[in-house]
Amino acid sequence: MDLFGSPLTFLVSLAFLLILVVWKKGTKKKNLPPGPTPLPIIGNLLQLKASNVAASLKKMSEKYGPVFMVYFGLDQAVVLHGYDLVKEVLIDRGEEFTHRGSVPSADKTNRGFGLLMSNGKRWVELRRFSISTLRNFGMGKKSIEEYIQEEAEHVMKGLQAQKGQPFNPGLLFSCATANVISHILLGERLDYQDPKFLQMLQYLKDAFRLESSISGQVRTPKRMDFLPGGHQTFFKNLESIQDFVRQKIQEHESSLDINAPRDFIDTFLVKMEQEKKNPKTEFTRENLMMTVYDIFIAGTETTSITLRFIHMILIEHPAVQAKIHEEIDRVIGRERAPSMRDRLEMPYTEATIHEAQRVLDLIPLGFSRLVKQDFEIRGYTIPKGATLFTILSSALHDPKQYKNPYQFDPEHFLDEKGAFKKNGADMPFSAGKRNCLGEGLARMQLFLYVTTILQSFCLQCPPGVTKLDLTPEVSGLGNIPRQLPFCFTPR
Repeated sequence: MDLFGSPLTFLVSLAFLLILVVWKKGTKKKNLPPGPTPLPIIGNLLQLKASNVAASLKKMSEKYGPVFMVYFGLDQAVVLHGYDLVKEVLIDRGEEFTHRGSVPSADKTNRGFGLLMSNGKRWVELRRFSISTLRNFGMGKKSIEEYIQEEAEHVMKGLQAQKGQPFNPGLLFSCATANVISHILLGERLDYQDPKFLQMLQYLKDAFRLESSISGQVRTPKRMDFLPGGHQTFFKNLESIQDFVRQKIQEHESSLDINAPRDFIDTFLVKMEQEKKNPKTEFTRENLMMTVYDIFIAGTETTSITLRFIHMILIEHPAVQAKIHEEIDRVIGRERAPSMRDRLEMPYTEATIHEAQRVLDLIPLGFSRLVKQDFEIRGYTIPKGATLFTILSSALHDPKQYKNPYQFDPEHFLDEKGAFKKNGADMPFSAGKRNCLGEGLARMQLFLYVTTILQSFCLQCPPGVTKLDLTPEVSGLGNIPRQLPFCFTPR
């Protein structure tokens, strides 16, 4: 038999070899980081385990070092692995790396507008405005604390109605976290039974799943936009969420009082009116719609997922749960609602929440950054235009920062006297200039919901079940826990 088979096979093989030779020469010539050899079109996808991309990259770092190059399909990316490197880029040199890299699915839906995918002047102005406005409407203030406490009462009613039977609280938690965001953005509370509200939450859930998967990170040929498939449903659902936001903006416009803005949308509309004669203004209808959309998506599903995982991991660690019960009984008691002032007196509960977030590792890859100019790191030259992945998972599991990096241990965040201690490698919300602007709000919700629920309930496996599977159901850009029922048994 002929060694190369048909002439076509020979030509394809020859072309492939030429690509490899050119790629290898280019890597050496430009002093680029090492990495696995990519295949045409698909890059290194076959070497990235779809069920756990972060673990695949960790394995590559053991072979190629903490700085290496990998191809997500057609996209070339430089991966930085380890707390020291992540800190150097996000914090020490943070001003150089504020530009967001490409996230193919988000590139298509956001089109460069809003907070998540914008860069330069647009991002600076929208982020500054958003932080200021969110603070003015209660983020980190007593007013929003009271609103979370009110929402926690609705959560408790939902849990009490289960009467200790196995129950998946995912949707209930999503309703609660979405309503906190809705209060700030829209100035209204949405009913847990509203079909439109529930449908939107399902869209949010599905969207986060796809963007978290490896397929959500891969750039596909343009012709895929015209072919049927799950990706079409994904984009259609996101358009429905955007339609919901547009409708709310129109309702606000029709009832706007410039002298008395009620919420985030009103405040943005007032800013648009003030800037209407500025041809270079970033306060436009497109940026309003996408900013509200970004905050709604980022502030709802991520907090809900984290809250669900915290409860799941406490089931697997009953001794930790018992210590939190003891701390709640001692500091808060059973009669009054938990408040943020209790947090300073509850270091073990606070340490447990931080440790659960570390173990969950919600956004293991971090959001990519775009290199604005050539720079040197660990002896390699990273060229302008390259995409950087600062692997947050590698900081959260750095053995130099945590005694038992792959074990759940609240002691990681407690000093020798039992007081809560911070750790610079604790980066579940990223770090530096582009860290999550809703971190304070998310931490407030986690503390208040967890303490309110554990004040009244013990968390247990369903009858006949001895262990919950805590491995992620999806692991790519995000780690999404499995949807499992468990029992909220009255104390």
